[in-house]
Amino acid sequence: MKQLLQEIRNCTLCASELPFGARPIISTHPNNRLVIVSQAPGSVVHQNGVAWQDQGGNTLRRWLDLSEDEFYDAEKVGIVPMGFCYPGKGKSGDLPPRKECAPLWHPPVFEQLQKIKLILLVGRYAQQYYLKEQAEKTLTATVKNYQQYLHTFFPLPHPSPRNRFWRQKNPWFEETVVPVLQQHIKSILA
Repeated sequence: MKQLLQEIRNCTLCASELPFGARPIISTHPNNRLVIVSQAPGSVVHQNGVAWQDQGGNTLRRWLDLSEDEFYDAEKVGIVPMGFCYPGKGKSGDLPPRKECAPLWHPPVFEQLQKIKLILLVGRYAQQYYLKEQAEKTLTATVKNYQQYLHTFFPLPHPSPRNRFWRQKNPWFEETVVPVLQQHIKSILA
C-alpha cells in the first residue's frame, strides 16, 4: 500500500489540465473499515494538503460524530476521492473531478482494502460512479433510499457550505438519516 500511495501522490497524469497543478490527496490504509469516497479536494484542501480540512469537513465530521483524531486515524478511516486533485473553479462551484483518477487508481486501492465494512458515497459523482444504474434519478432520492445500498454503501449529500440550501430544503436528512449513519459508524469503528 505504501508504494501505491506514493505512486498516486506523485501522479501528474492530468497536471496540464489543472489550473493549480497536481497535488493528489488521499489517505488510506489496509486496515480501513470505513472509506469515504467524495468528489475532489477543494481549493482550501489543495492549499493545506489535508483531506476534508475545511468547512465541509467540519460538517462531515459532525454528521459522522467523529472527532478530528478519529476522522484522521488513517488505519480506520480511508479517504479516496473520485479526483485526487483540485479541478479548479466553475460557474457554480468547483469543476467536476477529473475523469482519469477513479478508473486508474480506485481498483488498485480497493484491492488492498479487504477490511472495509462501509463506503460513504459523498455527493453525486461518487454515487453515479459506484451505484451506476442503481442510483436514483436525483441525489435527494438516492440519499432518501440509503437503506437499499447498506451493507456496502451509504450515500450522502456533499457537506459543502454551497450545499446549505439542499440541507435547508431537506431537514429529514439530519433528523432521520444522520442518526442512523452515526450508529453505523460507531459499530464499524468500535
